[in-house]
Amino acid sequence: MKYVTTKKSNTYDAIVIGSGISGGWTAKELCEKGLKTIVLERGRMVKHIEDYPTMFKEDWDFKLRGRLSNEDKLKYSKQSRWVWMGEANKHFYNDDSQNDYKEIKKFDWIRGTQVGGRSLIWGRQTYRWSDYDFNANKLDGYGVDWPIRYKDIAPWYDHVEKFIGVSGEKMNLKHLPDGEFLKPMELNCVEKVLKESIEKNYDQRYLTIGRVAHVTEGTKLENRSNCQFRNKCDRGCPYGAYFSSNSSTLPYAEKTGNLTIRPNSIAYNIIYDEDSKKATGVRILDSETNEHIEYNSKIIFLCASAIASSSILLQSKSDRYPNGLGNDCGELGHNIMDHQLGSGASGKFEGFEDKNEYGNRPNGFYIPRFRNLNSKSKKFDFLRGYGYQGSGSRSDWSSAVKEVGYGEEFKKAILEPGNWQIGMGGFGEVLPYHENKMFLDYDDLDKWGLPKIVIDAEFKENELKMKKDWIEQAEEMLELAGCKEITTYDSNAPIGRGIHEMGTARMGRDKKTSVLNGFNQIHDVKNVFVTDGACMTSSATQNPSLTYMALTARAANHAVEELNKRNL
Repeated sequence: MKYVTTKKSNTYDAIVIGSGISGGWTAKELCEKGLKTIVLERGRMVKHIEDYPTMFKEDWDFKLRGRLSNEDKLKYSKQSRWVWMGEANKHFYNDDSQNDYKEIKKFDWIRGTQVGGRSLIWGRQTYRWSDYDFNANKLDGYGVDWPIRYKDIAPWYDHVEKFIGVSGEKMNLKHLPDGEFLKPMELNCVEKVLKESIEKNYDQRYLTIGRVAHVTEGTKLENRSNCQFRNKCDRGCPYGAYFSSNSSTLPYAEKTGNLTIRPNSIAYNIIYDEDSKKATGVRILDSETNEHIEYNSKIIFLCASAIASSSILLQSKSDRYPNGLGNDCGELGHNIMDHQLGSGASGKFEGFEDKNEYGNRPNGFYIPRFRNLNSKSKKFDFLRGYGYQGSGSRSDWSSAVKEVGYGEEFKKAILEPGNWQIGMGGFGEVLPYHENKMFLDYDDLDKWGLPKIVIDAEFKENELKMKKDWIEQAEEMLELAGCKEITTYDSNAPIGRGIHEMGTARMGRDKKTSVLNGFNQIHDVKNVFVTDGACMTSSATQNPSLTYMALTARAANHAVEELNKRNL
């Protein structure tokens, strides 16, 4: 391959690969600390507001009322497995015909390859982890011990929350630490009934409004104003009310004058120098011109997402690292985790006909983990635990479709809201299994001549036992709250559908069993940091994005300190 490089013009203090939640935070932190930083993004440019084409459209403005056409289902053959993808937001998802991957067992790798990544389409649920999570592997012996504890990351949770804006309610729970919260959104009438019932009938069970990265009260941050309760978040928020790289971290990085963003740049190789024992740069392929170009820097942050980042490391081979950069331990690509979801229960509430909701709250309720916490919680035949996410609402005009009617009375009926209903789905921890892995197929190349990613992962007995319990408990909690016509469901969602893939380059205390140290550095290549989901050592029950952001800010701060000491 012929590489295009002009050392002077292609040299920066820092290279960041990926511009999603972790990459945006890296760029902001490094640029604000004075480092000339280039962000290499595989996908196209997306500018805040300017590139949100459907942000103000209503369902009736779309040809198929938001559903995908048959042609789109072929184009997005894997992305369309995700229930929330549709006509209104398809432009923020990967074209599978261009960016395909292989799966030995079904794995839903949902991707948004563009500037901003999946920060444009994430669910925005924002929870801290606790020492119940950081101690879990050590206590039950599954996986390796985290090299950090809650006290190490707590100040960085503070730092991140103050910037992104997290709406939530303080609960004073050790296993779900409180944060720096803005005004919480409100539970509706049936959710309040469920909350009161749960806290009356159970010990150690609580219900709270979801903690979400939405601005709900005055902010001094540029580009951002209060949530308008439109619930069109995954089309791009023109108000900047929900946190994304595009509305928040990248503009702040750009404001410093230290940021360069290069879209359409497929990073595939980190250059390792055997004499200095450091990485010196990154090789990219321009997806539009097919040029191979080198960029050089003092430090490199991999933030391309768990599977993509490990793919780059696996392709970064040298005499010193024949199996991929930093892969002395043989764990690179292994220990894929996600969250298990797609099953739970729902029921109907009688009464409350005089109550209704106004606006479209972009949030639901949250029931934190209550299984296997401590001596007070009943032990079960599975490790770790699960929580729930759900919501209550009134049914709409569609409830009238199955009624036989016509004329004036029928028209009046479809304008009346239907009965109240409530549903909740489990959200379970997945253990780190070495055999759940991804690897590269060099015999099957993509359109750019790079090896295709192959994923081989599945849920196992522990996850199946956990799911059975949460379905039963969801049904029981709804029944005790007075729900009628309760039904349970199980979509048998495969691993990947939680869209929280983690663990392929895990942190650890021992370089014989882990890829990264406690500051997200490759053990023996300390100027390479990995701060996206790849770094995770366990999956916990809570959504992980806030933890990615806190780990990223912490690692960026450490990188600058070490640079100033001339240690990198």
